[in-house]
Amino acid sequence: MRSTTARSWVIMQGDQAVLRQAAAVLGEAGLRASVAVKDLRSGRGLAIEADEPYPLASVVKLPLALAVLRRFGDGDLDPASPVQLDATERTPGPTGLSQFEHPATVAVEDLLGLAVCASDDTAADALFRFCPPEAVTAMLRELGVTGITVRHSISELHRTLADRLAPDEMPQALALAIQASTAGKGHLIPQLDVTNANAGTARALIQLLESIWCDTRFSAVKAPLRRLLGLNMMRQRLAPDLESDDAAWHSKTGTFLHLRHEVGVLEHADGGVFAIAVLSESSVPARRQPAAEQALGRAAKLLHDRVRSAA
Repeated sequence: MRSTTARSWVIMQGDQAVLRQAAAVLGEAGLRASVAVKDLRSGRGLAIEADEPYPLASVVKLPLALAVLRRFGDGDLDPASPVQLDATERTPGPTGLSQFEHPATVAVEDLLGLAVCASDDTAADALFRFCPPEAVTAMLRELGVTGITVRHSISELHRTLADRLAPDEMPQALALAIQASTAGKGHLIPQLDVTNANAGTARALIQLLESIWCDTRFSAVKAPLRRLLGLNMMRQRLAPDLESDDAAWHSKTGTFLHLRHEVGVLEHADGGVFAIAVLSESSVPARRQPAAEQALGRAAKLLHDRVRSAA
């Protein structure tokens, strides 16, 4: 499958109405967001603020997984190699090894599964030992992806003042994350400042997904990565609006404080293939925001349906 760039990101008649509708849906939910959808067969794309950088949170595990799989394929890293993790090597997180109380030994390939499918932060940080942030960024540059930069491990996210607050102080943590942006689009919390954090744009993530799905250089890693993304357990955000018996959604989510992201590829039974990237931050100081989750899914579907109708 090879896409063409002839029609990429060109606003066509009728697009503006859909973009305004999606922007209204996001605004009503208190969201600032980038949403990008690209048909990987025709090259037709449509986006809202596609070049606005965001801290990536757990979406960084997508390029990390690609780097690990490439090392498997090159024979530089044995998927079966055991990694020992003691109780002091736990990155805070709600899933997987992050919740273990005792030492564990896990094969590298199984760490990869935990990091991608369950968004296990401890597993991801163990993988960063083999593919450090600077190596992941170098891989991205080698592939021509300049809009994503990996600067630190997942554990760095949990060194913020906001994250060290007690659970009952979470509203203060969220308020701090929301209010501490600077006039120059930086942030007083370094891990939320796109010049210091793992950061990327929706357009760059679409470019990365398109490379994985379409570039022959990725033939050996596409199938295992596609399988892992298809097993993503975090399916409350975009999946309800996108997937069906006739459409399979392969994705990676990212959530941290006021950030809610999801990027992936939707494959239709009729052969349609669409790369979708949604990056967002909320202005509402609440951890649980079903309206925000629904709005992100609705906005992504509006753009997807418009792009698909023009195929």
